[in-house]
Amino acid sequence: QGYREIFQVGEAFEGRPLTDRQHPHDFFMQLAAVWRVPLSGATALTIAGGPVGEPALGPVAFMHRASTTDNPTAPLGHHTIDSTHVSFGVVTAAIDHGPWSIEASVFNGREPDEHRWDFDFGRLDSVSARLWFRPSPAWEVQVSTGHLTDPEALEPGDIARTTASAAWTRTKGTDFSAFTVGLGRNDTPHGARHALVAEGATRLGKNTLYARFEALQVETALLQTDIIPEGADASHADPVVAFTLGGVRALPRFFAGEPGLGADVTVYRAPDALASIYGAYPLSFHVFVRLRAPAGPMGRMWNMRMTRPMGDHAQH
Repeated sequence: QGYREIFQVGEAFEGRPLTDRQHPHDFFMQLAAVWRVPLSGATALTIAGGPVGEPALGPVAFMHRASTTDNPTAPLGHHTIDSTHVSFGVVTAAIDHGPWSIEASVFNGREPDEHRWDFDFGRLDSVSARLWFRPSPAWEVQVSTGHLTDPEALEPGDIARTTASAAWTRTKGTDFSAFTVGLGRNDTPHGARHALVAEGATRLGKNTLYARFEALQVETALLQTDIIPEGADASHADPVVAFTLGGVRALPRFFAGEPGLGADVTVYRAPDALASIYGAYPLSFHVFVRLRAPAGPMGRMWNMRMTRPMGDHAQH
């Protein structure tokens, strides 16, 4: 998991079929408890944790961001930016004061296996810290860092992950516009890997338009041979660039949920070393049906995280 999330599912116009980057279904997204107590009129302490939760590392996970809500695929740089959104064992403490919030976590840093219907418990041997700044209800900025102990099953070794992101969301009834830009860096025993994602979405009435730009470094030797490289090849990385444009048309609602019909197309720039396999400019596309639960009385809870209250920060 993680190494094959390089290109989007689909058929390339050149070369062999592109590899699957769909993130496996996360059945257990969160099973945790949150305790929050005000310390003063503008300051509060939050303790959160449980068998399944998210540590204080990275931006809001992609499936919870308004900027990517209708995009059916995970970012290519998911395992460099926000893959810790499901950790089987996590405890987090947070203090927020006005627009500022600082969090720290201890957690199980190993990625879940491919069987997403069960628990993958482990020792709480990884740590992270994150600082948030919310200058207005529309803006959220974070920087975070963490030490992950043996997170990837396919490649033993610890990872030091550092991320930064900024997100803007504006809503008006059921309509919204949102934008997120995020940076991530994984420092591994075989060198560093970087990733950038910039994505946006806007909904007007029944129509949603979304876009995503990504640039990241991939492990070229692994993609060439399908074997985990060693020696000098293990540290070699080449850049991949991708741009996605898509949209969703909402269909009539019924009691079970909110359906929609969508499509998108992604064009890539592959490195020269992989052009003979994928082509220099692979192209892929989706046509899909979306079905999700109806929104509750408070609307969609965009950009939520485990330690953030559902209401305003001043409401405890």
